[in-house]
Amino acid sequence: MGRSRRTVPEELLLLALDPATGTTAQPQTLDLGLAGAQLVELAMAGRIVPDGDRITVVNPRPTGDPTLDHALELLRRRGSAVRAVQWIGGPRLGLRQTYLAHLERCAMVKAVPGQVCGVLPTTRYQASDDCTNAAIKERLDTAIRTGVPPDPRTAALAALAHAVGLGKHLYPGNEGRSSRSRLRDLIRYDPLGGMVAHAVMDVQNGLPAPRRTSPTPARGPVLRAAAS
Repeated sequence: MGRSRRTVPEELLLLALDPATGTTAQPQTLDLGLAGAQLVELAMAGRIVPDGDRITVVNPRPTGDPTLDHALELLRRRGSAVRAVQWIGGPRLGLRQTYLAHLERCAMVKAVPGQVCGVLPTTRYQASDDCTNAAIKERLDTAIRTGVPPDPRTAALAALAHAVGLGKHLYPGNEGRSSRSRLRDLIRYDPLGGMVAHAVMDVQNGLPAPRRTSPTPARGPVLRAAAS
């Protein structure tokens, strides 16, 4: 995979990056969104295919992107289709930091060391090209403003941005309410992005994936959990 085009995970993280603070918005949920964005990018690259709410590897050939290739290898090792909600909610903490380091290596962001309260070391991140970030946001703005169906990549990015709660970061305040609503509505323009975005929201809501064993008795607890 060449570097002429940014991947969906890269764009999602750049959208979340706050230029004023050098930190990312929604850090608690961004890891989930990045894991989902990897699925979207791998599907667009022809490495995996969705089957309902499951993901199957159909081409294990590396993409050339180390972060995506690591995810692809983990999926391949499963040996069978995996539910998107199980993958996104799996124990892969630190994906946000992994992607920040990745963007720094790719010269998309610059790490700026600093201190909290003059004592504790911290690192802030600045986008290397503000025009790039503005162009990503403009794609969402155009889809929201015009109502013209966006391309699948932009639709998936919008779905994931909504799923992790970036709407209030991108379109703050009462004046941004209608834009946040339209951002949510863009989810319908890409079935894959929509499926992944809903899986991200299910993980956040604590909805467990149905167990493979004794499927009929397991329906009750799942439905009660969803209704609580």
